[in-house]
Amino acid sequence: MTTTEPIATTLDDDNPAMARIIYILYLISLATGVTALVGLVMAYVYGGRASPWIAAHYRFQIRTFWIGLGYFIIATLLSLVGVGLLLFPLVYLWIIIRCARGWRDLENRSAPGQPDIWLY
Repeated sequence: MTTTEPIATTLDDDNPAMARIIYILYLISLATGVTALVGLVMAYVYGGRASPWIAAHYRFQIRTFWIGLGYFIIATLLSLVGVGLLLFPLVYLWIIIRCARGWRDLENRSAPGQPDIWLY
């Protein structure tokens, strides 16, 4: 009789590499726009099997995507009256600050502070 060994996975539940990649994809999306969708899918896929502190980063990243998309939609609608053109740089800055803050907490191996807030 043969014994079966569990299949080793390459994903470490306590490895922050994927969360780092998602932050990078979000920052690249400021120039391309498309990579944020890839990051969103990755955050949904890896979020369920991560340790709690990394899962909090995935939640933070998912919320960053959806809230950022909402801000872009609002800025686009308001650009019809000219105000939105002033809001686009603020939305970009908001995304940069959120990614930088999340990355900082990721490097400190801690969950992002207040992942559910809409500001920073």
